[in-house]
Amino acid sequence: MSAPDWLQPLVDASRDVLPEELSRYRPTGDGGRKAAVLILFGEGQDGPDVLLVQRSDGLRAHAGQPAFPGGAEEQGDGGPVGAALREAQEETGLDPGGVEVLAELPTLALPVSAFVVTPVIGWWREPTEVRAVDHGEIAAVARVPVAELVDPANRLRIRHPAGHIGPAFRVRDMLVWGFTGGLLDRVLELGGFARPWLDEARVEDLPEDRLALSLRTAPPDYDL
Repeated sequence: MSAPDWLQPLVDASRDVLPEELSRYRPTGDGGRKAAVLILFGEGQDGPDVLLVQRSDGLRAHAGQPAFPGGAEEQGDGGPVGAALREAQEETGLDPGGVEVLAELPTLALPVSAFVVTPVIGWWREPTEVRAVDHGEIAAVARVPVAELVDPANRLRIRHPAGHIGPAFRVRDMLVWGFTGGLLDRVLELGGFARPWLDEARVEDLPEDRLALSLRTAPPDYDL
């Protein structure tokens, strides 16, 4: 089954999108360790959905954070697409053969862990069962319906003590914020999925437990 019509606006928009339209952090000439994430859209019982993972609290970097499946490129990956698919398989058990890669977004910087990250957009043509393969790395895996993500009742902005305020989502017992929250917000907007918020001024402080986890590896003036 080819990618559905509802994904075409996102594919079209990805051709011309600029890095600054996706994140305030862009790669510099200093480089960084290459990484990739898989923004995987599927279609389940509740309509279009996105695959997210929640990282385990015991990790040294990005502990406890919801994220797209992904990680550092390794020798043999052949680039961002190979890295994104391999990491998604290792983290969630999905079959990469059932994923149709639709586009690569511009590479973005993730200064807190010195990565430069390429988001890869995929269509889950043949979904397979997913789970947290290694609970030492991934605490949970969820297919989150797009309808829940764009529901204004689940939208908010999170204020980090450093002063930055960024988009966030409260869905499926997860607070999706930081790099992933910002990128997800922009992808939903580019794809034409976003809905007007009921209260765009809704701002909450980052919960203390999430802040404590983020500060394990982050400089005090940086928010993930």
